[in-house]
Amino acid sequence: MAQTDTVTRILDTAEVLFAERGFAETSLRNITSKARVNLAAVNYHFGSKKSLIQAVFSRYLDPFTERFHFALDELEAHYAGQVIPLEVLLETMARTVLEVPAERNSLKVFMRLLGLAYSQAQGHLRRHIQEEYGSVFTRFSELVRLATPDLPDVERFWRLHFVLGTVIFTLSGLDALRDIAEKDYGEHTSVRDLIRRLRPVVVAAMNAPLPEPAQPRAEAS
Repeated sequence: MAQTDTVTRILDTAEVLFAERGFAETSLRNITSKARVNLAAVNYHFGSKKSLIQAVFSRYLDPFTERFHFALDELEAHYAGQVIPLEVLLETMARTVLEVPAERNSLKVFMRLLGLAYSQAQGHLRRHIQEEYGSVFTRFSELVRLATPDLPDVERFWRLHFVLGTVIFTLSGLDALRDIAEKDYGEHTSVRDLIRRLRPVVVAAMNAPLPEPAQPRAEAS
């Protein structure tokens, strides 16, 4: 078997098992057994489980980052110094996310991996993502800041993560949600139909009124 075939088989197997079981619950033995390779091959090509996890994310984030930087370049050129509307920024991000899995595995796997990056990510993965891909997320966050000048920074932080959580939950469970829509409502929903529906919801979430300040607790008598 050629080395490139071995690497691809290991990565294909690892990303599916990580998405299904999580990082801690997936052992290298699980991966080598399903990929039909030996442990020496994993150690030779990746060196460790940590490096394998990072490589799985890089397969998605490398093309995503390249495409997203290019898309933001086009937006900035189009708006020529003007503030890019929030809905345009969110639509551009969603479109870029949809384009990448077509080159790799499924959208569902991609979204589950993103969810794991937040819920199960160890320090090494956070550092890897920040060091290798932080620039594009920082750039996007700054454009969102310009588009939402009335939001305090901490509120914008929370809302962006609420939006991200909504998108990850919806797209990672896409097959089940589409089945429900078809069986219960007789509607066949494409991914792009779903994004069209999701866009006004997440824009409204970002533009919602600020919450009332927390009331001080009454001291016990």
